[in-house]
Amino acid sequence: MSLLDVLAELFTWVGFGIGALLAGVAVVAYLFDGTWMRVDAMLEREDGELVARWFASDGGVGRSVLHPHDAERLGDAAHAELFAREGSHHRVRLSGRSPLVSALGWFAAGFLALGVVAVAASMVLLFAGV
Repeated sequence: MSLLDVLAELFTWVGFGIGALLAGVAVVAYLFDGTWMRVDAMLEREDGELVARWFASDGGVGRSVLHPHDAERLGDAAHAELFAREGSHHRVRLSGRSPLVSALGWFAAGFLALGVVAVAASMVLLFAGV
């Protein structure tokens, strides 16, 4: 068994093992993140903070003070499309999916791709007789 065979086997196990683990963690994080619905929010300044108000799906009115980095991204807009947590009238964010869930998904896909490439390299080494 050559060093290339050992490395291909190692990267196969690492790629598929860590990829599957991260994919499982991403699914759990996605489930805990909950459902976020697109809302058209009106924005206004109150006491130096940017406040978003929107109509919720249950007929209530939502209100949330935006984080400073979110307020900076929105600038001086009078309204914006935001994402509100279903069932909550005080949670809103700029994206529909959590950055943590997205990052976990991309890392899982990357490690699984590493496993696929390592298997392909192992097959090439097997048939090349190296």
